[in-house]
Amino acid sequence: MKRIEIHPVNPQPRLIRQVAEQFQTGALVALPTDASYVLACHLEDRTAVDRMRQLRGIDEKHLLTLLCRDLSELSQYAQVDNRQFRFLKEWTPGAYTFILPATREVPRRLMHPSRKTVGLRVPEAPIVQALLAELGVPLLCASLILPGDENPLSDPDDIEDRIGKRIDLLVDGGAGQLEATSVIDVTGDEPVIQRVGLGPVEAMLR
Repeated sequence: MKRIEIHPVNPQPRLIRQVAEQFQTGALVALPTDASYVLACHLEDRTAVDRMRQLRGIDEKHLLTLLCRDLSELSQYAQVDNRQFRFLKEWTPGAYTFILPATREVPRRLMHPSRKTVGLRVPEAPIVQALLAELGVPLLCASLILPGDENPLSDPDDIEDRIGKRIDLLVDGGAGQLEATSVIDVTGDEPVIQRVGLGPVEAMLR
């Protein structure tokens, strides 16, 4: 496993390019976000996706999340009407994962098999935003919660100790948050909170 330390507020462009190259060659990466660390890989890399599911101990019914730069990119991968767009505009970027109907741009194997939905996220983290800008496409991710654990891994040294042999790269942006994102289903008439995490949700239900 390779480990690259990147400044969490002012990520160094040279190091961002190095990480982007790793994603383009099929790497499975531990990456800091504005919530907890996540496992991430290139959207099109089937082998890396399978490794991610195996490491997390999850099947195809567990939605993975697309990390998008902004709402414009998000709307390529999700069907968003005017009401949903206004809602998303109010709550992005931030520590939220939104469940929406998937478009045809999303590979079928990444959708929920019966609901045809996908998880999407517009993070605020400078490292992730710089990577997404460099790559020009979303990254696929899952919270770094290992089987049997209640909380995500948030310390780079712990991540290296526990899964260093099973990932290709650790992006060390310092200690992460101890919580994953809040998950909100916005496929219906009203938002439904599926998981309360780091992002506050009380005002969504007003």
